[in-house]
Amino acid sequence: MQKQTDLKIFLNKKVDEYDQPSFISADPVSVPHLFNKKQDIEIAGFFAAIFSWGNRTTIINKSKELMQLMHNEPYEFCLHHTDNDLKKLLAFKHRTFNPTDLLYFVSFFKMHYSTNESLETAFTKWMNKKDENVENALNGFYRYFFSLEDVPHRTLKHIASPAKNSSCKRLNMYLRWMVRKDKHSVDFGIWKNISPSQLVIPLDVHVARVARHFKLLTRANADWAAAIELTSEMKKLDPKDPAKYDFALFALGVLENF
Repeated sequence: MQKQTDLKIFLNKKVDEYDQPSFISADPVSVPHLFNKKQDIEIAGFFAAIFSWGNRTTIINKSKELMQLMHNEPYEFCLHHTDNDLKKLLAFKHRTFNPTDLLYFVSFFKMHYSTNESLETAFTKWMNKKDENVENALNGFYRYFFSLEDVPHRTLKHIASPAKNSSCKRLNMYLRWMVRKDKHSVDFGIWKNISPSQLVIPLDVHVARVARHFKLLTRANADWAAAIELTSEMKKLDPKDPAKYDFALFALGVLENF
């Protein structure tokens, strides 16, 4: 029990250190922070999260490049683009994300926002308020996202789901941005129908390494079961807001090379 208390004190200290406005500029969360309109924040944040593998500076730069191609009005662009607008996207590429993927993403956003005010419903319509976590939301979102006709097979790899045993690191990070809200304003807290207590820790190899060091994770693979295992341990420290520990685990693993 004393070890758990000491760990909670240590991790809370790290959360307080990194969950600060100063964290924003060098992190992909800076991209949605460029916007004020809710829908712009949702779309910019979604792309920034999906692009989030590899070098953070590159992720931010490529996300900003895409926003510029969308005239820095992603919501307006997705709803009312012309064929000429779409042609400007054909030169865009980020790692394995290419124009075919981008055009499908834009088509999905146009479809969804034509009948929905927020992207939140793309997740919440598949879950119950009593769900322990966002597993149903993520699985439902995957099916919904790829419900349009003529889905490019290559695009499937860019959206993860628990059903495929992915840790869903990028989507869980995106949900953290949209759902969590605290006085430091790194996360937006603009979605109200998912509880912070339902969020799952964004798990990648760096976070997994730190978690294993503290004996918070026993699974060898950084998969969905591992993300749930780690989140369950974090709930022992803060049952209402386990995802806040993403700041501590990420910072220790990536920024401090713990």
